[in-house]
Amino acid sequence: MRLIFGLVLVAGLGLAGFAVYMAQNYIGAYQNALAAERKNSAKIVPTVGVYVATRTLAYGEELTKEDTRLVRWPENAIPEGAFTHEDPLFQEGDAARYVLRAMEKDEALMSVKISEPGADAGLTSRLQKGQRAFAIKVDVASGVSGFLRPGDRVDVYWTGRPPDGDRGRAGDVTKLIESGINLIAIDQTAFGEATSTTIARTVTVAATPQQVAALAQAQATGRLSLSLLGVDDTSVAEVVQVDQKTLLGIVDEPVREVKKAEREVCTIRTRKGAEVVEIPIPCTN
Repeated sequence: MRLIFGLVLVAGLGLAGFAVYMAQNYIGAYQNALAAERKNSAKIVPTVGVYVATRTLAYGEELTKEDTRLVRWPENAIPEGAFTHEDPLFQEGDAARYVLRAMEKDEALMSVKISEPGADAGLTSRLQKGQRAFAIKVDVASGVSGFLRPGDRVDVYWTGRPPDGDRGRAGDVTKLIESGINLIAIDQTAFGEATSTTIARTVTVAATPQQVAALAQAQATGRLSLSLLGVDDTSVAEVVQVDQKTLLGIVDEPVREVKKAEREVCTIRTRKGAEVVEIPIPCTN
């Protein structure tokens, strides 16, 4: 009995020693892993949330929330002007933003590449689908003395000489060729905040290809003049065409047909036997 008790005691002491040994190894391994983790944590670079593009963005596109996302960016390597989570790209009530420079997917969005809220990206963002930009030469007279601004609407008049086949006209003719066409730029300026008048040399309008062709032909064959429309003017101009006779109130009289007098013929009669012959001679009266 004592022998069995001794064997059990020895076995218990051995198992207890083995358990202590295993516990020491486990604790030692855990402490080593914890020390290594702390050492690696000291080397981690702090990051900041930065907005990047979710797809390739082209110049002039409207930027939406679906086109952006936040990614972790090294705090010491954030590009200048980048939008971070502390400087939100979209805020409640802000107007639309537009892309000023083409960007690739996952490229950081910066202030130099995106317009301010409400500002556009230039002419391309002002052209509607199917429209083209066309420049018209103007001067102080034809350009409304410098009072034109981007966003205004104008009527376009052409003054020139009709083709040779239209000989019923007297001198040059002035005709309304386009009504209510939109101005999108004055010289090289596409913004309308100017407070002083400037005599422009060119104005750029938004027109359809058919209108562009008509304006190009008119500009090449005569002189173009602009007439500024009121802000709330929604009237549609009728066909307008004035020539010199209409301007001066000259009315063409109907052409009277003059009948040519019938030529008088004088004859003499002679008898040759039983036959009478008439011979024409010059009339003396």
